[in-house]
Amino acid sequence: MKLEALRIPAPLRGFAAGEAQVFDVTLDGDKVATIVPSASQTQARGTLLSALVEAHAHIDKNYTVQEVGAAQGNLFAAIERMEKHRAGWTGETLRLRMERALHDAWQSGTRALRTHIDWVQPEPPAALAVFEALREEWRGRIALQFVSLTPLDVFADLAAGERIAREVKRAGGVLGAFVYRNEGIVHKLGRVFDLAQQHGLGLDFHVDEGLDAEATGLRSIAQLVRARDFKLGVVCGHCCSLSMQDDAVANETLALCAGAGIHIVALPTTNLYLQGAWDRTPVPRGITRIHEAAARGLRASLATDNVQDAFYPYGSYDLVETFGLGVQMAHLAPASDWLDAITVSPAKALGLAWDGRIAPGCPADLVLLAATGEHELIGPRGRERTVIRAGRILEKSL
Repeated sequence: MKLEALRIPAPLRGFAAGEAQVFDVTLDGDKVATIVPSASQTQARGTLLSALVEAHAHIDKNYTVQEVGAAQGNLFAAIERMEKHRAGWTGETLRLRMERALHDAWQSGTRALRTHIDWVQPEPPAALAVFEALREEWRGRIALQFVSLTPLDVFADLAAGERIAREVKRAGGVLGAFVYRNEGIVHKLGRVFDLAQQHGLGLDFHVDEGLDAEATGLRSIAQLVRARDFKLGVVCGHCCSLSMQDDAVANETLALCAGAGIHIVALPTTNLYLQGAWDRTPVPRGITRIHEAAARGLRASLATDNVQDAFYPYGSYDLVETFGLGVQMAHLAPASDWLDAITVSPAKALGLAWDGRIAPGCPADLVLLAATGEHELIGPRGRERTVIRAGRILEKSL
């Protein structure tokens, strides 16, 4: 298969492009065979990306808003509503929701997805068994990972934390926690790090998901990574309070994160919806310091987070749409220079074998957008796409 006259965004190029901006790409089976400059450099027919990577989702919660209602800016009301609803979850209802999410992600061009699974008791949640079954069924289409999403305070119970960590290890997952201004935060985080080191687990935190400048969980995590010389990978999602802190404080935290090798994930849809006032125009808004992180070599990911539940009652699993909102929300310009936020950066955060850079010999798992240039990227026409998996066009692409 030959794909002609395509733009390949600079952050996704794993080849020497020279001065060329438009390329012809040849596929051979399930690999990219050649990439050469097009004869004409003045007109492109589309934009080529590697298949998308979803770094932070909640496929156990999604599509429940009709039953639980929308929280309208109240994070803890959303948590309470979902907690009540979770008591009635069954394997059957979970499977229906989780499969729907995967089908939506697959059609939009997603090749890997990490979901957080609510895990509020020492016992494994019903969603874990469903996830494990779906992980096998979807192998070869979407590479699935899970994180145990546990309130940090649960780890104060040593036996509870140990049981969770053992089960996460058995199921091949990542250990996680919800961290926000907890009492004794450093001690409790230390316990999570203890468990991760003892069981050989990576870490993925919901951290500082609010507009409180006093929330400094991200700083504590970065300090612990460096003090422990922790090498198993740490991802931190949200990090919104960073935007409310003085520049000097925020920049110092980001320097610590850079030194610790932490991956940051921004969640524009949910944090726009949950943070800021509802009785007037919501200023400020919930977003972490994406530009400042990038200046220190921390290329943040953009991810979906919640879809049609109490935390965010709208949305879909189209990462290109999420990217468009992030571009506008965080003033990411030129937009094409930030497309690594849904490809390369999350691939690294998830530890995938392929980092998402397009080059001869890489997998022919690609997304061809209709956008022919920078300013068409986030419009509905520009988002139209052809999804290519293992060198074959996926029917019913968006």
